[in-house]
Amino acid sequence: MPVVDVHSHDVPRGWPDLAEATGAPGPWPRLRIESERDAMILMDDQDFRRITSQCWDPEIREADMTADGVDIQVVSPTPVFFSYDRPAREATAVARIFNDLSLDICAGLPDRLLPFCQVPLQDVDAACAELDRCLAAGHRGVEIGNHVGDRDIDDPGTVEFLQHCAEVGAPVFVHPWDMTASPRTSRWMAQWLVGMPAETHLTILAAILGGVFDRVDERLRICFAHGGGSFAFWLGRLTNAWHNRSDAVGLSARPPADYLDRFSVDSVVFDEPALRLLVDTLGVGQVMMGSDYPYPLGERPAGGLIRRADFLDEAQRRAILGGNAERFLGLTVSASS
Repeated sequence: MPVVDVHSHDVPRGWPDLAEATGAPGPWPRLRIESERDAMILMDDQDFRRITSQCWDPEIREADMTADGVDIQVVSPTPVFFSYDRPAREATAVARIFNDLSLDICAGLPDRLLPFCQVPLQDVDAACAELDRCLAAGHRGVEIGNHVGDRDIDDPGTVEFLQHCAEVGAPVFVHPWDMTASPRTSRWMAQWLVGMPAETHLTILAAILGGVFDRVDERLRICFAHGGGSFAFWLGRLTNAWHNRSDAVGLSARPPADYLDRFSVDSVVFDEPALRLLVDTLGVGQVMMGSDYPYPLGERPAGGLIRRADFLDEAQRRAILGGNAERFLGLTVSASS
């Protein structure tokens, strides 16, 4: 059975000037190349994130995958490029640029690198059209941000898009992004250490309590990043609130635990007790290996936590390392190494 990493990102080594490409003034993200191996993403001319050639060089990516024992890697956009705060026409132009560049990055390793596209999620018709274009071009699924401004995943437009994904068989990877900045979260990378898990937890709540799983049919294959945030730890509190505060909590037709088989999470939780909680709470069939490669807050070697977790038996280990991802991705493959 192949080992599949469902959570990794790419960044192209340069892209067209987005102000020219969209016909709209900035600020737009741009890249400052510093060497053959290093670059800096800038937002509004401010340093945003230092990246390396792991982001754009498929040979380096392949070498790292082989070293980590990973056969297949899902390659998703880096969320900073989503452009959900822009008019749909501009966001569509940006999506097309980065989606086409991601195909170029993955083209040399078609059996090992599976590209996921981005879409202008603020406009359901444009999002569906770009998804269809990308699937025809070779993308294998779609990554979406967990919210569009104040609109969460239970927004009617997003629900319509998710139903379209179900109908065309496109797996969906939901990634937190655009965390609220404040003086309290500007220290210690708190936006990433607290904000990202909280964003994912909130969006899973919106999917359940907002009735997404009641409205979208069961063909939908959807995975939430970073172990689902803090959702698994607080499922008991959510269930208690659903039963005792039905006047205030949600519109779901059934108790929250009844929906646990409708979504998956990745394994980027870094320690064994947290992974055990995911497996105990969601079930072994709902957890897939992810690494967040190639970013510093990711796991290297990818899948190391799963391989060394004493509480997993061999069948469970194989399912989390690859079997569940085969189902999520709709693959029938054999390991390449």
